Amino acid sequence: MARISGVNIPTAKRLVIALTYIHGIGPAAARSICAAVGVDPSLRVHQLSDADVLKIRSYIDENVVVEGDLRREVSMNIKRLTDLACYRGLRHRKRLPVRGQRTSSNARTRKGKAVAIAGKKKTS
Repeated sequence: MARISGVNIPTAKRLVIALTYIHGIGPAAARSICAAVGVDPSLRVHQLSDADVLKIRSYIDENVVVEGDLRREVSMNIKRLTDLACYRGLRHRKRLPVRGQRTSSNARTRKGKAVAIAGKKKTS
């Protein structure tokens, strides 16, 4: 099993798909990594030589922000916004949508399960 950036990537999958298991690498970044290193993206991970895995690992370490560093950077950006008390920071603090989405009828993922209002009677 190949280990890149502290993540065990699956050996039976194609290289482009397996690289997306690393936080911070999506499909487009995986394709560009394969092109930069010069490895065929359609190869399965278990077909790669140790030299290929080493090239991929060193390229990612040098050129891409992934895993713990990326998570730390994102959390520090959110913390900066909340400390500034700007609009986006207040939305983060209240756990509401940050990017202008409506909340009257949607945003259940962000707001959580709907709570029934106590004391409201149905009119018949």
